[in-house]
Amino acid sequence: MTEKKKFGHWYQEHLAKWIPAYGLLTLITGFTLNSVVYWGTQQLMASSYHYDFTTSLDRKVPFVKEWIVIYIGCYIFWVINYILIAREGKEKCYRFATADIMSRLICAVFFIIIPTTNVRPIVAGSDVFSSLVSNIYRIDSATNLFPSIHCMVSWFCFIGIRKSKKIPVWYKIASCAIAVTICLSTQFTKQHYMIDIAGGILIAEVCFFIANHTGLYRYIEFIYDKIVGKIFGAKVENDEEKKYN
Repeated sequence: MTEKKKFGHWYQEHLAKWIPAYGLLTLITGFTLNSVVYWGTQQLMASSYHYDFTTSLDRKVPFVKEWIVIYIGCYIFWVINYILIAREGKEKCYRFATADIMSRLICAVFFIIIPTTNVRPIVAGSDVFSSLVSNIYRIDSATNLFPSIHCMVSWFCFIGIRKSKKIPVWYKIASCAIAVTICLSTQFTKQHYMIDIAGGILIAEVCFFIANHTGLYRYIEFIYDKIVGKIFGAKVENDEEKKYN
C-alpha cells in the first residue's frame, strides 16, 4: 500500500466521519485565499489613499470594549458552521466553496479599487477587555474595511445551513442570532461601520445565489476532485462521491 493510500485509509477511518476529505480541502483553501486577499491587499495598497466612510450615524454608536469577546469568539462559530456545511454533501459543499471563493475575489477588487480606513478610539485602561482591543488594533490595521469579511463570513455561516434538512431549526435560529451579534460587535469595537456590514451581507447573499443557481461550481468540483484524489487516493474520492451523491 502506497503512502497516499495509507493516509487516505487512515483519514477515512478516523476523521471522515467528522468532515469529508473534500470538505477539509475546501476549508484549507478557503482559509488560505482569505489570508492572501486580506493581508496581501493590505500590503499592496499600504501607500495608497484610504477613504473613510464614517457617517454621523456611525459616530453615535458608542465604543463598548466588552464586545471584543464576541468579535474574537466568532472564529469558533466560523469553524463549526463551515464544517457543518461541508457535511451537507459533496455538491452543496462545492457550491458553498464556490460562493466563498467568489466573495473573496470580489473583496479583493474592493480592497484595491476603494481602500478604506477609519479613526479608532483611544483605548484607556489595563483591564482584560482593553488589552484585547488594544492587541486587535495593533495586529489588525484599520484598513480593508469595506466590505466587512467578518460580517460576510458570519452571514455565510447562517445562509449555508439556512435550508438544510439535517440541521435543527433551533440551531438555524441560533446561527442567525450569532451572525447578527457578530455584526454588531464590529460596530461597538469600532472595527467597521454600517456600510461595511451591508456590503458584507449583500456580497454573501449574491455569491451564494449565483453558486446555487448556476453550474459554476462544477469548475471548482473538477479541480478539487483532482486534488482530493492526489492527496487522499482515488478510492477515497470515489467512496465519498458514492456516499454523498
